[in-house]
Amino acid sequence: MPGIQSSPSSSPSPPSGPARTDPESWRLQPLAGWHLPLLSDPVFLPLQAVLQRAVLLGLPERLMQALLARPSLAPQVLVALSGQTPLGLIVCRRLNRSGTCWQMQHLRLAPGAARQELAATLLRAAIQRARGAASWIAAASTLDDTRLAMLREQGFQPLRTDRLWCWRPNPAASGPVMPALPPDLQLTPLNRRSAALLWHLEQATCPAQLRQLLDRRVEDLLDQSHGRGWMLVDSSREQAVAAVRWIGEHAGGGHDVELSVHPGWEHLVGGASELLLRQAYAALGSKEPLWLRCDLRDGAQQRWLASLGAEERGERVLMARSVWRRQALHAPGRAGLRLEAMLDQWQPRRRPLPTPTPLAPTP
Repeated sequence: MPGIQSSPSSSPSPPSGPARTDPESWRLQPLAGWHLPLLSDPVFLPLQAVLQRAVLLGLPERLMQALLARPSLAPQVLVALSGQTPLGLIVCRRLNRSGTCWQMQHLRLAPGAARQELAATLLRAAIQRARGAASWIAAASTLDDTRLAMLREQGFQPLRTDRLWCWRPNPAASGPVMPALPPDLQLTPLNRRSAALLWHLEQATCPAQLRQLLDRRVEDLLDQSHGRGWMLVDSSREQAVAAVRWIGEHAGGGHDVELSVHPGWEHLVGGASELLLRQAYAALGSKEPLWLRCDLRDGAQQRWLASLGAEERGERVLMARSVWRRQALHAPGRAGLRLEAMLDQWQPRRRPLPTPTPLAPTP
């Protein structure tokens, strides 16, 4: 499913003991460089690369935002502290340039924190800071009842359930020979010229409700994928029929990728799709696994991934909510004028008086 990252933060939370921190002592701060040495608890270590990138990108992004009035694309991180002790953090990012859709990417809590209350506080604060957001998306493991309950309390509703798969080529089977490409299809990299083809493909494969929430444009796909994607294009129709694109680095190691196959080309789930995955694996480098998500209702793709040697890594629920904000009336005088103008249309009208004709001069 396009645009949605999974992370180990969706894994079941360990049983929480009695809270050792007073909620009144919490303070929330945007991530700064001096926070990084404090975030040494094992629960935060898998996110070190994400946090370092957020700090490095934050300053130039804020500068460009101030100079060009352009929204920041760097992830936004809030850290909850009690004194100098980190209790938890939340990582959020916008999923489009317009900022109408945001995603809760990671939510990590220290073992000694008041888990459910702190998680709800961090999420509410993140939603309040994203002023232009109209919708939010989050995910949780199907086994994490605490996280699912917290998201429901904050207004999130389930959209779909996915199964997570981890895949890397079998070393014994991988070699220079790739699966054969159908003669009418052409392997095309993702770039600014071909991005519109991928956008049309994802519009066809994404469910209508999720597509409306994501509200993505062509440039949003390029921003999220950093230009790393590959498509199978039907040259006769100039149409992308299958594609794989990079979504982000997986917190557990490897890369999150999105595989899309056009509903009218489901026969490509097989050798052609394997070619796309092998292309992504080779081009992304580092020989780390690829992480994919597949809708539980898509039995054909589930069986194909299993036959390809991919390993099941649990299930997660994708959830979303809308954000309604009270619109302040900045100009009550103007509102009164508009009301008066509307009522004036219903006022009785007097018949116009005839214009007198000038008399001719007397000789």
